[in-house]
Amino acid sequence: MPGKDGLAMLAELRDIGLQTPVVMISGQATIDMAVRATRLGAVDFLEKPVSADKLMLTVENALKLSRLEEENRQLRRRVGRHEIVWKSEAMRRVMAQVDRVAASESRVCILGETGTGKELVARAVHERSPRRERPFVTVNCAAVPSELIESELFGHEKGAFTGAATRHLGKFEQAHGGTLFLDEIGDMPATMQAKLLRLLQEGELERIGGERPVVVNTRVIVATHRDLEALVRKGVFREDLYHRIFVFPITMPALRERLDDVPLLAEHFARHRRRAERLEAARLRARSHRTARRATPGPATFGNYEMWSNGSCC
Repeated sequence: MPGKDGLAMLAELRDIGLQTPVVMISGQATIDMAVRATRLGAVDFLEKPVSADKLMLTVENALKLSRLEEENRQLRRRVGRHEIVWKSEAMRRVMAQVDRVAASESRVCILGETGTGKELVARAVHERSPRRERPFVTVNCAAVPSELIESELFGHEKGAFTGAATRHLGKFEQAHGGTLFLDEIGDMPATMQAKLLRLLQEGELERIGGERPVVVNTRVIVATHRDLEALVRKGVFREDLYHRIFVFPITMPALRERLDDVPLLAEHFARHRRRAERLEAARLRARSHRTARRATPGPATFGNYEMWSNGSCC
């Protein structure tokens, strides 16, 4: 290409953080050139002339490799986001309980203050259970308006109420075969508590506007920061539902009760912050290079750094 060879182009693509797989083709191939191209990020190096069959096979392999790398990146992000970081004795006891209950079908009730990691423990139970390949679905009962929570959990049929333009599958059906995590169960409205109790007893639900019951096979894990026994005594929470969900309790320690974990947690969050900053820097470089290539030279071509960093010129 005029003024630039393929290796220089590869180096430029690497510097701007381009993730697209690159296959290099050259009519003057040498072993040294192939090694340099591979080190610069080329997934393959072909020597001209190249047959159509070989080119198609190389492209297919490059795309497969790219998909595998993306799946691996997503898996690492998912694992990192839901990783439980610990070394304290308090968390050792919690994780021992997780290992004990995960393989069973027992309902789990996770207790603890807000921000102690109750959802992380619920995910850990799911990931260690025979249901790990099936969905893990979450609902925050305190965040769903009381008039919408039945539809959110049980779903509705088309035309069941104004605005129900299509059938909607509730969270229980979405989690069929897997696990449904009901966070802040202590804030569930009383009318919904009765319907949840029936589902837990019968293993079936009725969508709003539905004409027949729907059988579901969903493991239920609940969590709350509230004192459920006190709510039962006050008549705010149903006693029969309490006994249905309070089968295997796990109490999450507050951070002040697991001070040995603080250095590990600080390093964990700092590492994720650094990774996020590196990704953002790579995206910024790619945007700025695209803008530079599109721009017409002139006094207002490139704007300023703030415009690039917030994407206003891209």
